[in-house]
Amino acid sequence: MGSVQLVAITLALLATAIAAHNITEILNEFPEYSLFNSYLSQTKLADEINSRQTLTVLALDNGAMSALAGKKPLSVIKNELEIHVVLDYFDPKKLHQIPDGSTLSTTLYQTTGNAPGNIGFVNITDLQGGKVGFGAAAPGSKLDSSYTKAVKQIPYNISVIQISAPIIVPEIANAPSGSDSNVTALLEKAGCKTFASLLVSSGVIKTYQSAVEKGLTIFAPNDEAFKADGVPDLTKLTNADLVSLLLYHAVPSYTPIGSLKTSKDPISTLATNGAAEYALTTRTAGDSVTLVTGVDSSRVASTVLDATPFAIFTVDSILLPSELFGNSPSPAPAPEPVTAPSPAPLAPAPVEAPSPLAASPPAPTTETPEGSPADAPEAQSENSTSPNSAVAKAKASALLAVLVTVSAPVISFYLLS
Repeated sequence: MGSVQLVAITLALLATAIAAHNITEILNEFPEYSLFNSYLSQTKLADEINSRQTLTVLALDNGAMSALAGKKPLSVIKNELEIHVVLDYFDPKKLHQIPDGSTLSTTLYQTTGNAPGNIGFVNITDLQGGKVGFGAAAPGSKLDSSYTKAVKQIPYNISVIQISAPIIVPEIANAPSGSDSNVTALLEKAGCKTFASLLVSSGVIKTYQSAVEKGLTIFAPNDEAFKADGVPDLTKLTNADLVSLLLYHAVPSYTPIGSLKTSKDPISTLATNGAAEYALTTRTAGDSVTLVTGVDSSRVASTVLDATPFAIFTVDSILLPSELFGNSPSPAPAPEPVTAPSPAPLAPAPVEAPSPLAASPPAPTTETPEGSPADAPEAQSENSTSPNSAVAKAKASALLAVLVTVSAPVISFYLLS
């Protein structure tokens, strides 16, 4: 391999390591998208976008976003915005290279499990005259929106482009509202009947219900979790401790899966008070999230409800806070075994001479797309490979150091040879 090729590969690896995105910071540079940016933060979609790679955000200017939001509840606005996050990378050049001129692309809404059929897809069509249309994927839907301009691209991580009007999917307007949800019924239907029963018998269900309007996230152990080996006997808990345990399974804020994936700090629960922390931390592997208590951990298994400002997730195990279970008494020591009296000592045996045999010897040791469609207004994008957050900078710096350390001697060898 030639020195030039090696340098090119190294630079490509460095670019990949550095590439990261923060949608809030990207849109902060463009005041015409301030309302769109605000709703991404309010619905916590910004966290979900920042936790993913290879996507396209279809941004709406303030006028179009105002028309989309209207007086709808935040849960509906979130679902509609999810249609505007495409899980594929489209820059201006790729929009004119769509096979057969049209494609149905998956959006973030399709991943929620609330999208029957192809509701969670968006139709992207390369129209005649250099225009690109966007619309709902349902048969007969009109392409009511069109490409306006490029806003920001970080190949091939995230592309932000502006479209002229919202993509309207009528079915989304009927999404369930969190404040109207029957918590007990949802938990029982999700296979969490034991947990729901404890909430009702202890009275904690009233605390949950009163917190929904301001934001609430519930982590409900499924029925199998209460039958698992090693589960403490909850009947031996005092009423106060049982209430604390149940409150520990809820967070007093709307914390969807995207926010859990990007969380770095301890998360307070309804049980948190001045005397006890009762906090959770998260561990992420790809799209999987694990809750860590300090005593045990539990995987977030499924989404029961995600309707801003209320979310319910099932978990595989009961969450055991260290405040209640971290200092459990050790098992009582086993009694000393009874031993027989020692026999009288025998006469010492003669010592054998060492064997004359020697001891055994030891074992051997693509071209980056740029610009906008020819007939569209001039793109105002800026390719960037710099990170947009402190976390990204830390990761990039670490990987950068490793790459430079490993590649520098090799590059030097080829350059000097």
